[in-house]
Amino acid sequence: MGFSVTILGNASAKPTAGSHPSSQVVDFDEQYYLIDAGEGAQQQLARYGVNPLRLRGVFISHLHGDHVYGLFPLIATLGLYGKRTPLDIYAPAPMGEILECHARYFAPDLPYEVVWHRVDTTRHELLFENRRLEVWSIPLRHRVPASGYLFREKPPELNVDKFKIAKYGLGITDIVAAKRGEDILLPSGQTIPNAELTYRPHRPRSYVYLSDTNYSARAAKLAHGVDLMYHETTYAAAQRREAHDRGHSTTVEAARAALAAEAGRLIIGHFSSRYKDRMQLLEECRELFPRTGIAAEGETFQIEKTK
Repeated sequence: MGFSVTILGNASAKPTAGSHPSSQVVDFDEQYYLIDAGEGAQQQLARYGVNPLRLRGVFISHLHGDHVYGLFPLIATLGLYGKRTPLDIYAPAPMGEILECHARYFAPDLPYEVVWHRVDTTRHELLFENRRLEVWSIPLRHRVPASGYLFREKPPELNVDKFKIAKYGLGITDIVAAKRGEDILLPSGQTIPNAELTYRPHRPRSYVYLSDTNYSARAAKLAHGVDLMYHETTYAAAQRREAHDRGHSTTVEAARAALAAEAGRLIIGHFSSRYKDRMQLLEECRELFPRTGIAAEGETFQIEKTK
């Protein structure tokens, strides 16, 4: 069961000749979830081989144009592709009003339903779940209401130790019960605790998207233990005051967030167009958090299973 993130756009504020505004797609078990939709998002989906008809949800962090302008043409194109099932969009208010206005003027005959789910940017709460995955909101500190998103795998089903099966002579009924988490009562009257019989095949994996925001200790705490963290890094360390005033983070602050969260890895993006060479930003992050990479467009980051 795969779990990965593909970068569609990594620029802030405006597109450039070599990069697009913020957008990513999470692939969990071949189900796709779009995070932010900067201008050109649907072209980027096509460029990197993601079928938009397989999108199971869209998560918008906030209502600045560089995070949302690509959503509206995507909505229209999905209708042309033949989409008939609802599209769930998770976003802060007043996204519902914006979607209604767009539908009225540009998509009055859309052949599927667009369903807006309001994200309360002041709360950490469960927004979406299915049998294998949860998505949680994480409050951010930006100039407008903004939310990060934590994608967390649910604990995988228990496996039963084959040596314990042989040791205790367990039958099919016992094995099924153990997989449900039950203790097993043997014919002898002995009770075998479930923890002795079973194990998780791997640790639940997780990914967190934190953009746009000033440094937030609360966000880092809510993302504690995450395998992969994306944190906006609009500015170099020397532009700390500018970053603070504009509701953004520097390289040092992104690295601090990863350290505070005890993240497995950090990827940085949402770069200001002033930085032609982004290696400076990467090096500043790595001074504090060595396991840092750049969210290069088209790159896919795998979140591997670990014991």
